[in-house]
Amino acid sequence: MDSWRLWVVVVVCWAAAAMGVEAIGANWGTQASHPLPPDTVVQLLKDNGFSKVKLFDAEDGTMGALRKSGLEVMVGIPNDMLLTMATNMKAANKWVDRNVSSFLNDGVKIRYVAVGNEPFLETYNGSFLQTTFPAIRNIQTALVNAGLGDKVKVTCPLNADVYQSSTSKPSDGDFRTDIHDLMLTIVKFLSDTGGAFTVNIYPFISLYSDPNFPVDYAFFEGGSTPIVDGSATYTNMFDANYDTLIWALKKNGYGNLPVIIGEIGWPTDGDMNANAQMAQRFNQGFLKHIATGQGTPMRPGPVDVYLFSLIDEDMKSIQPGNFERHWGIFTYDGLPKYQLDLGQSRNLVKAKNVKYLEKKWCVLKPSVSLNEPKLSDSVSYACAMADCTSLGYKTSCGGLDIRSNISYAFNSFYQKSDQDDVACGFSNLATITGQDPSTGNCRFGIMIEVDSAFSWKLHHVRSNSFLMLLLVLLQLCLSFS
Repeated sequence: MDSWRLWVVVVVCWAAAAMGVEAIGANWGTQASHPLPPDTVVQLLKDNGFSKVKLFDAEDGTMGALRKSGLEVMVGIPNDMLLTMATNMKAANKWVDRNVSSFLNDGVKIRYVAVGNEPFLETYNGSFLQTTFPAIRNIQTALVNAGLGDKVKVTCPLNADVYQSSTSKPSDGDFRTDIHDLMLTIVKFLSDTGGAFTVNIYPFISLYSDPNFPVDYAFFEGGSTPIVDGSATYTNMFDANYDTLIWALKKNGYGNLPVIIGEIGWPTDGDMNANAQMAQRFNQGFLKHIATGQGTPMRPGPVDVYLFSLIDEDMKSIQPGNFERHWGIFTYDGLPKYQLDLGQSRNLVKAKNVKYLEKKWCVLKPSVSLNEPKLSDSVSYACAMADCTSLGYKTSCGGLDIRSNISYAFNSFYQKSDQDDVACGFSNLATITGQDPSTGNCRFGIMIEVDSAFSWKLHHVRSNSFLMLLLVLLQLCLSFS
C-alpha cells in the first residue's frame, strides 16, 4: 500500500508540474497585410502543442477554422464595440448568439469571452471607463440568456498598470487610485459569476521605458539583486508583478479569484533590446519557470498563460514603439524565429504548405545617385505605406548601408502590393531583381501568395484598378515634385 501511495504521489506531482507547459496558449492576432490562412494557423497551433488560443475578435474565417480543432478558445470583443455592448442589451444578445452559441454548436470549444482589451490604459485618457463594466455585465447576461452561463465565462484582459505598489514590494500592491472603485466592481462581478481576472505582464516594456531598469530582473536566471518582501524573495519581475496583483486582490477580499496571464512575451525586432536571442532567453526561461508548477510565493500552483504572440503582424500600430510588429514566435509566413521548447522536448515546427509569390525583389537601381532629390519622398512613402520597423539602431537591418536601406523600403512596399510592377516604379528609381538582397540577420521578405491570404489590396483597396490608379497618381506626383 505504501509503495502504491508513493506511486500516486509521484504521478500527481509530475502531472502538476507538467500542467504549467501543457496548458500553454497563444495569442492569435490578425493585424497583418497578408495573414496566413486560418486553417494553416490552426494546424500550426496544433503541430506545436498549444492547447488553447486567445483571439481579439470573432472573425468568421478564424472561428470557422477552429471547428473541432480541440483548442480551447478565448474569443474577443474589441474596445470599439464596448459602447454598443454596454448600451444595447439586444446587441449583446445578438453578439453572443452569432459569435458564441452558433460556433459552440458547430464544434468550437469556446471557454471565455474577453470583453475589451486593456481598456484602462492611461493612454486612452478614460475613453472606456464608463462602458467597460456595463459591457461585461451585458455579455454575461447574454450568456445566461443563451443557456451558456455555466459553460462560457466573461473576463476582461487588463494591462498590469491597473495595479501598482507604492514601494517595490508586492505586499504594498493595490489597484490604481483613479480606478480603484471601478476595479473592485469588476473584480466582485467576476468573482460572483465564476469568471477570471486576466492580466497582461510585459517585463520588456519596463526595460524599454526605463533605461535604468535592471536587465537581469526581466529574466529568470536569478542573477539580479533580489527584492525581499517579508518571507518572500523575488529574483524576477514576473513573480513580483504577478504577486502585486495577488496582494491587490487579497487585501480587497478576493484573494482566491482565478488569474489568467493573457499576454506575456518578448519582441524580436524594432528596438535594441528586441532580438531573437533575448526573446528566446525570456520565453524559454519563463516556460521553464512555470513548468515546475510551483507558481509564485503568493499564488502557488500551475499558471494559466497565453504567450504573446503567435505570428508577427505588420499592420499593428507602432505608436507604442517599432517593436509592436515583431512579437511573434513565428514570422509572418510561419517560420520559427528561434528554438523554443514548449514542453514537448522538441523545437518549434514551421507552418505547412505556405505559398509564396515569385522569388523577386524591388531594389534601388544601381545607376541612381544618392543625391537624387526624389529619393527622400519615395522612401518616406514606401515606409509609411509598408513596414520599415526593421530599419533602426541595433535592429535586424540596422547595419545596412544607405542604398540597402532604400532598397529595403522599396521592397517592403513592393511585396505588400503583391509584387505589382507599378509598385516598383518610384519615379524610375527602382528595379526588379531576381537576386535576393538579404544579408546576415536582415531578411528582404517575399510575400505570401494572394490566393492564400487576405492581401493588402483586398483588405484596404478592394479593387485592383483602384490600386493601380493610386500608384500611377503617386508616380506622377513624385515626378512633378
